[in-house]
Amino acid sequence: MPAANDLLRSARERTPSRRAPGEYMSRVELAETVCAWLWETTEVRYELDGHYIAKLERGAVRWPGAAYRSGLRYVLNVASDNELGFLPPPGAPAGELELVPPSTIGFDEEVGLAGDESIALLTFAEESNVGDLTVEQLHADIERISQLYLRTATKPLFERSRAVRDRAFVLLAGRQSPKQSRDLYAAAGWAITLLAWMSVDLGHPEVAESHARTAWACAEAADHNELRGWIRATQHTAAFWQDEFDRAADHAQHGLRYATGTSRLFLTSALAVDLARSGRVAEARAALAAAQEVPCTPSIPELGGPLLCTPERAEGFWADAQLTLGDAKATLVHADRSVARFEARPHALRNPGSERMVRLQQVKAHLTLGELDGAIAALEPVFATSLEYRVRPLIHRMGEVAAMTAPYTRVARARQLRERIREFIYRPDLPGRQLDHRPQPLIAKES
Repeated sequence: MPAANDLLRSARERTPSRRAPGEYMSRVELAETVCAWLWETTEVRYELDGHYIAKLERGAVRWPGAAYRSGLRYVLNVASDNELGFLPPPGAPAGELELVPPSTIGFDEEVGLAGDESIALLTFAEESNVGDLTVEQLHADIERISQLYLRTATKPLFERSRAVRDRAFVLLAGRQSPKQSRDLYAAAGWAITLLAWMSVDLGHPEVAESHARTAWACAEAADHNELRGWIRATQHTAAFWQDEFDRAADHAQHGLRYATGTSRLFLTSALAVDLARSGRVAEARAALAAAQEVPCTPSIPELGGPLLCTPERAEGFWADAQLTLGDAKATLVHADRSVARFEARPHALRNPGSERMVRLQQVKAHLTLGELDGAIAALEPVFATSLEYRVRPLIHRMGEVAAMTAPYTRVARARQLRERIREFIYRPDLPGRQLDHRPQPLIAKES
């Protein structure tokens, strides 16, 4: 585990909040203040967020980009990078890539607005118990959206999910039987859960949490346990991508009280990763062993897409847990088996988003084992990802892969790899080009 950056955290905690008198700046407020200052001084919009501040404070990134360092020095009122614990890595290019996901360009306002709308419906969801129309079409729409997820551009699916949510609440304003009311609340809850999941992928996990609270109220009104399980799975995911691993673990553990379908496999597997990331090694190993005993066959009808945990998706979690626990060989075993299962799936049942993330586990395991050629080969299919599917979690993982190539910076193929990752993140308009990943000896003096 990297050493925490106590200097940065201390600087933040001695900086008064501009929003809450008597308190210090939160990570989110610090990130937003830096972005505001950068906009005022450069007229360039940056995507710094609380998640990245958390990475800096954990010491996962020791040398952020020049613009971020400048903004942090200004807001935290220090004269040098050293005062914030920032040190350039010796002999390596300065800084991890600053992550600006192309998939969110021009869509931030709509994502935030949808979250605000779900908050506004929270009171209604908690209090209303009326309605009178059939929900068969609403549930069919939800199933279709879920199955198309990550195989169709996110924006139209986001808008369709919001339309299902709104239609369900309109119907609930009428009169209906108690069973119809529960069905309508379930439809609304599933639609809002999909909105929450999409919000995470679009780089707004904090908005996802707003959706999830209203979705939970709907699940309570519908008394729907599997919906409760997937809501907790979604909340786990939102917390995970904010580096709040203990909170993610809490959500996973609470969701297991309700999970009856493949959400149980998802939550048990995700819990192993959360515990490993939190440094709770013994608990993580126990959770990993438990996850591998959970039945993989759905026992109830499942929506599909992000709301279905197949064996290959679960094994991707196991690979992530093993890598965090320091066992790169076991990581590669799980990741290779997961990718093989994904490739064997019929196209209509394949989850390409999860598959890409597992391929990045393959890449990280190869790099950890010193196998640059294997890493390059495993990364090739990810480079083919179309712009509309380059969601924020994928971009974050690509940045982590770039950081892991630092030990190979004297190797020409590694420098090519870093440049191609940069193009993937920043220049998706460039034509793709393949790297030469034929087996070659790693020679430290290669230039």
